[in-house]
Amino acid sequence: MNKQAQRHSLASDALNLPNLLTMGRIVMIPLFLWFLDQGTPQACFWAAIVFTVAAITDLLDGYLARRMGIVSVLGKFLDPLADKLIVMASLVWMVPMGRIPGWAVILLLSRELSINGLRSIAASEGVVIAAGQDGKVKTALQMIGIIALVLGYPYHLGYPGIDLGVVDLVHVGRALVYLSLVFSVASAAQYVRLFAAAVEAKENREKTST
Repeated sequence: MNKQAQRHSLASDALNLPNLLTMGRIVMIPLFLWFLDQGTPQACFWAAIVFTVAAITDLLDGYLARRMGIVSVLGKFLDPLADKLIVMASLVWMVPMGRIPGWAVILLLSRELSINGLRSIAASEGVVIAAGQDGKVKTALQMIGIIALVLGYPYHLGYPGIDLGVVDLVHVGRALVYLSLVFSVASAAQYVRLFAAAVEAKENREKTST
């Protein structure tokens, strides 16, 4: 494929609907941080709305890509990047706000960087490591926890017939993020096991073929 065709392909990829949603998620990050930085209950509420919309577009772009049969190199690069950027930005931003301790953020980000590096090495070896159940639970807990931390103030919560009273969402968010750390460690160990098994299986196949 010549350079002109490659440029045309990338331009086409950038304009498909799933990738436009992914890029929109990246564009939302400055707006999200601007609201969050205001620190008022109303601004934090709007920050949580922006984060929730970004999370919904994450689910939507993946669904549309599968439904429309659109798989692109640009999408494979942008989708996980957009997810990591908004999560990292929100967690780091909330450390000086006192909503999440720095050690928890360091552990979470270290896990993400380590696993991304492992998956990159696996991909270079022709090995695909799918996300396990622990990783999916970790992501769900982390997203809900971050939304609670972003809201960041006590609210009177209740359901029909059940009054929960005043709940400080910072405490709720911290508990969920701490719980996600447990699943983060479990999923990281699972990734390492799968990587080792896949590499060993590949080496055995190569030895057998020779």
